[in-house]
Amino acid sequence: MTPSASDTTTVGFRHFHDQLAHLKQRLLDMSDLATSLLDLSVDALLSRDVNMAEAVVTGDRDLDALELEVEDQAIGLLALQQPMARDLRFIIAAIKVSNDLERVGDHAVNIAQSAQRIAQSSTIITPDPEIGDMARRARKMLRDSLTAFVRADGALGREVCRADDEVDAMHNSVFRILVTHMMEDARTITPSLELLLVSRNLERVADLATNIGEDAVFLAEGKQIKHHAEDLG
Repeated sequence: MTPSASDTTTVGFRHFHDQLAHLKQRLLDMSDLATSLLDLSVDALLSRDVNMAEAVVTGDRDLDALELEVEDQAIGLLALQQPMARDLRFIIAAIKVSNDLERVGDHAVNIAQSAQRIAQSSTIITPDPEIGDMARRARKMLRDSLTAFVRADGALGREVCRADDEVDAMHNSVFRILVTHMMEDARTITPSLELLLVSRNLERVADLATNIGEDAVFLAEGKQIKHHAEDLG
């Protein structure tokens, strides 16, 4: 029996949404890996574990491969399915989000490389609570931003954007602590500069999470809030 036009349309519709669901899952896989690499890089720093730091560098290659997979899937959907409205916004934004997550991996690698250099230093200077707290907040922002994006939750996306100010304030606090250390003991200058790089990389991760939060708002509401703080509500 020859399938009717409506049957063919229904099958095509289901196939398209199966592909969309798969794309969402791969983005979540990227988020899980990116946050894991971020955690591992900070653990390597605090424990002065060079092997753990090397594992971050290795894991980043898997994140790079996932980014390429997500981009290929998204471009295929755009080319073959001609999506409309929210589906179109989601697919376009998914390409941006995958790039942001790949950059999170790059920042985790930067932190891991600082951890390796600090591990070789004879001077121990680590503002553990501040660095650890920054990492936890940046990680939460990252996970919440992906949840907001996949669920098209504009309110949660705005929460992520507002949280960025807290991480910025913590980065400034770490800077002041490290400057004090360097002024009091010149031997701490090199490791302090490394820790400043770590803090800066964590602050950049929070910025990337904010980008994804903004994309979540755009997906949910069709509204761009980038550079418009008054729109955060």
